[in-house]
Amino acid sequence: MSRQRVVLGISGASGAAIGVRIAELLGQSPEIETHLVISPAAQKTLAIEIGPDAVAHLERCVAKRHPSDDIGTEIASGSVPTAGMIVAPCSMRTLSGIACGIADNLLIRTADVHLKERRPLILVARESPLHLGHLRAMAAVTEFGAIVAPPVPAFYLRPERLSDVVDQIALRTIDLLRLRNAPRARPWSTSGH
Repeated sequence: MSRQRVVLGISGASGAAIGVRIAELLGQSPEIETHLVISPAAQKTLAIEIGPDAVAHLERCVAKRHPSDDIGTEIASGSVPTAGMIVAPCSMRTLSGIACGIADNLLIRTADVHLKERRPLILVARESPLHLGHLRAMAAVTEFGAIVAPPVPAFYLRPERLSDVVDQIALRTIDLLRLRNAPRARPWSTSGH
């Protein structure tokens, strides 16, 4: 059985730890081949929120990293099959670019390909509060077929550490792709925590 190709985009919004954790979790499965795109703003956010070695760590977790300005690479083509794409975190600039089809960089171009090919596209939209333009962009991408999944903690799991919150959000995001043999989030249960 062939490996499932997943594209992971990381844009410049706060919450870089979520994208890093998704890369780590996907990298644990030999059945998943992760392709990474990091926006220039995300490189700065990764350095601030994670540390100077964050990008090197990410590159070790994935099969391939693509330069954000290389709109001619394989993942920019609909002829290259994927199991889906996650953008985590997804800045409002990136989300708005996707909503308007302004594919001026690889991150937005690849998201656009996922929409036109009717493949799963999960956008971990990270902003608060939201103005009407943000909400309209979210509505537009949803109408186009994307899933907007803000990074909302599952307080019912009673997380004890920030890493518990990040793990739950990352795993829940991966769940939305419905991949074979991928790590799964702990589901809600009334029988105990």
